[in-house]
Amino acid sequence: MISVASCYLALLLSSTAFAAPVADLFDAASLSSSATPASVLAPSSTSSAASSTATVPYISLNPNFPMWGPNDPTTPEAERGTLGASVIGPTDTDTVLQNPDLLAPPTTDGGSVPNAKWPYSLSSNRLQTGGWARQQNVNVMPFAENLAGVNMRLEAGAIRELHWHKTAEWAYILQGTTQVTSVNADGQNYVANVGAGDLWYFPPGVPHSLQATNDDPAGTEFLLVFPTGDFNEDDTFLLTDWMAHVPAEVLAKNFQTDISTFSQVPAKELYIFPSNSPAPPSDAPISPNGVVPQPFTFNFSSVAPISVPGGTYKIVDSTTFNISTQVAAAEITLEPGAMRELHWHPTQDEWGFFLEGTARVTIFASSGNARTFDYQAGDISYVPATYGHYVENTGNSTLKFLEIFNTDKFADIGLSNWLALIPPALVQAHLGFNETTINSLPKTKRVLTAPYNVTLSA
Repeated sequence: MISVASCYLALLLSSTAFAAPVADLFDAASLSSSATPASVLAPSSTSSAASSTATVPYISLNPNFPMWGPNDPTTPEAERGTLGASVIGPTDTDTVLQNPDLLAPPTTDGGSVPNAKWPYSLSSNRLQTGGWARQQNVNVMPFAENLAGVNMRLEAGAIRELHWHKTAEWAYILQGTTQVTSVNADGQNYVANVGAGDLWYFPPGVPHSLQATNDDPAGTEFLLVFPTGDFNEDDTFLLTDWMAHVPAEVLAKNFQTDISTFSQVPAKELYIFPSNSPAPPSDAPISPNGVVPQPFTFNFSSVAPISVPGGTYKIVDSTTFNISTQVAAAEITLEPGAMRELHWHPTQDEWGFFLEGTARVTIFASSGNARTFDYQAGDISYVPATYGHYVENTGNSTLKFLEIFNTDKFADIGLSNWLALIPPALVQAHLGFNETTINSLPKTKRVLTAPYNVTLSA
């Protein structure tokens, strides 16, 4: 049974989605570029193209909408049309309602694609006095080989103790204000407060701390991303853990002080612990070597998003956040029924995090392998480099999500833009598009597609 709410979904999943004229949408670069030459914008001609001859059957135009939504009263069954059968054994109804494309996948799915969804609600949580932390890595999501994540919460004043990692650390603040501190190898220091929607980045081996201010009585919560899939939060180098494993007389010699100075050093790591709200960054010690030349934080929340039909997007990488040489990201919002267009990323895997709403993603892995997943807020997605995919808003509210990459610069290739910029006879020979459809393809990258009511085939 197809719910009414889902009848406008699955944009671009059949060839009918290409049949409607599409207005050109502009990315950040095109908005500031000079006018496009008239010769480029002139209608293309396919009059010289030979007629397409089918050597294999054409695709089916039957829709493959999700069979139900998370709030539908229908009883989920492993059925799509005449395929499948009812479920007569035990089942987790709540999970099935959130994942219709697993129990009743689209007929366009095929082959084998590993699991590309991990909800943080299934991660084991480490509870501390003052906060908590839960992680995702290859141990729980083997598909995600090149990035891993940690979701962390600090109560007002609580401290994530002084530490460093073998890998870089990139962060997106979900709520509240966090004070970060650091010192680099040149003895230059850095202290800053960052708020919701803002970022920080610490290169590998650079020591830092995180502390919630009392700007928000609830403290702060943030998302940490690490550019390696086997990252383990428990392998962090912690100050107290190190001090507890150095003989006291060595500590006294190192700090040139009486051994009694160390009587209050914890015998084991603190990890997260309560404290008073931090002093303002202006009270930080003044280093004789100055402050770090490239800030470790970025005010991403103040970056104006690019607004296009269907939603908004904004991108951050080393060209704007200079210190972030190993992580790039995009923050995207989609209106109900809109899509992140069919695309792929040439060289880097995509680690996604859903902040609001519900989404559908089909991952195409070549050689007939494709699989569709459904996502809710708090879920992690993963798409390897070169795998074709889209993100579709399947709900009745705004979808907001992050795309994060282990790279210094954001890059993607859109399917529509690719087809628009090659000889039209090639497109017609492959896909049988008519001249009107080919001429409507966007010659500038559009990133998102506006909502569109797909006309069902007879």
